Amino acid sequence: MATVATLPARSGRLTEFLLLLPALALGLYAYVQVGLAVDGAPPAKLTTLAIGFTALAIVLHLVVRWRAPYADPVILPIAIALNGIGLAMIARLDAAYQGLGRPSSYATGQLQWTVLGIALCIATVVFVRDHRSLRRFTYLSLLGGLVMLLLPLLPVIGTTINGSRIWISVAGFSFQPAEIAKILLAIFFAGYLATQRDNLALAGAKFLGLQLPRLRHFGPIMLAWAVAVAVLVLERDLGTSLLFFGLFVAMLYVATERTSWIIIGLGLFVGAVIIAGNLFSHVYARYEIWRNPLSDELYNRAPGGSYQLVQGLFGMAQGGLMGTGWGYGHPELVYAAHSDFIASSLAEELGLTGLIAILLLYLILSLRGIKMALAVKDAFGKLLCGGIAFVVAFQVFVVVGGITRVIPLTGLTLPFLAQGGSSLIANWMIIGLLLRISNGARGPGMAPPGLPPVDVPAAARPHTPATGIDFTTQEVARP
Repeated sequence: MATVATLPARSGRLTEFLLLLPALALGLYAYVQVGLAVDGAPPAKLTTLAIGFTALAIVLHLVVRWRAPYADPVILPIAIALNGIGLAMIARLDAAYQGLGRPSSYATGQLQWTVLGIALCIATVVFVRDHRSLRRFTYLSLLGGLVMLLLPLLPVIGTTINGSRIWISVAGFSFQPAEIAKILLAIFFAGYLATQRDNLALAGAKFLGLQLPRLRHFGPIMLAWAVAVAVLVLERDLGTSLLFFGLFVAMLYVATERTSWIIIGLGLFVGAVIIAGNLFSHVYARYEIWRNPLSDELYNRAPGGSYQLVQGLFGMAQGGLMGTGWGYGHPELVYAAHSDFIASSLAEELGLTGLIAILLLYLILSLRGIKMALAVKDAFGKLLCGGIAFVVAFQVFVVVGGITRVIPLTGLTLPFLAQGGSSLIANWMIIGLLLRISNGARGPGMAPPGLPPVDVPAAARPHTPATGIDFTTQEVARP
C-alpha cells in the first residue's frame, strides 16, 4: 500500500522578515530625501526615527511569528511600506507649511498614532485567538457600529469640520468614529449574512431577465440604505455613507452570489443621492464641482468651491510621469494636502509612476485578503475577510477617483498614507484581523483550546464561479 506523506504548512515568517527590509527602506529613504531637498542635509531626528520605526515593525513581526505563525507574509510589509511613505510625505508637508509661516507638527502626531495603531494591531493578533470567536458578538457589533456612526450628532462632543459633521472632540482630541464603525459593521454583516444567506439567496420574480430576490427579504438592505441616507443627510458625509452601504452590498453579493443585489443597491444609493442633491445644497455642491471645476464662479466660491480640486489637478499635472522628486514640488498649495489630498501630493513629487506603484501595493493587499477569504474554511471568516479586504480597496478607489475626477469628491482619506489618527488606528486593526484570519486559512488546523469547531448545516449548493467562494462547508466556533 502506498503511503502519501503530508507536507507541513509553510509559515512564511522568513519571507515576511525579508520583505520588511525593503518596506522599511522605502519610508526611510523618502524621509532622507525630504531632508536633503528641504534643508540640504539628512533630518536631525533620522537615527531616532529609523530605530523607533524599525523596532515597531520588528516587534510586530515577532508577535505575528509567536501568535499567528501561518499568517500571510505579504500583508504586514505592505502596511509598513505605506505607513512609512505616508510619514515621509507628511514630514515634507510640515516643512513646507512652516516655510509659509504656518507652523505644524502633523508628522509628530502621525508617528504617535502609528505607535498606537501598531499596538492595537498587536492586541488584535494576541487576544483574538480565533477569528470565529468574533461571531458571538454579531449583534453587539451592530449596536457599537450604529453608536459610532451617530456619535457626531450629539450636541456637546459632535464637531462640524468643512461642512461635514463626522467628528467628535473630547479633551482637545478629535476623532472620527466612523472609521471604527466600519470594522464593527463588517463583523455584524459577516455574522448576520453567514446565518441568513440561504434566505437572502432565494429567488423571486424575474425582471428583464434578472432574477430578483423575494420581497420579504428586502428588509436588511432597506435598513442599511436608511442608515446610509441618514449619514448622508444628517452628517453631510457622502464618503462614509457610500463606504458603509458599499460594504454591505458587496458582502451581500459574496454571501448570496446574486448580481441582482448589486443592481438594487446601486439603484437605491444613486436614487438617494439624486434626491438629496435636489434637497440639500451641500450634496449638490459636490456634484457641481465634479462636473465643472474650472468654472470661475465655482473656483472662487468660498467655502465649498472647486479651488482644492483644481489645485490638486494642477499639482498632478506638474508631477507628470516621473514627478518633481521628494521635496521639490509645491503640494502645500493644495488645501488639506496632508490628509484628503495626500494622493495628489504624492503624485506631484513621485509622478504617475510613483502613484501607480502605491496603488499596486493597495491592490496586492486587497488581493491577498480576497485570497485568504477563498482559503478560509468557515462562512463567517470568508465574509469578514472578504469584507474588510473590499473596504480597503473601495476606499482607495473612492479617494483616488475623487481627486482625479472619476467620481465626485467624498472626503475620505487614503489608508495608512493620509494624516489622521482614527483612520490609522482602524486600518492597523484591519491588518490585525487579516493576519489572524490568514493564520487560520493557511495553518494546518487552527481551532484553539476552548473553541472546538462545530459543524453547522448549510444549503446543499455547489461551488459557483460567481464569487469563487464555496459555502457548502462551514465551521464556526462557539464558546
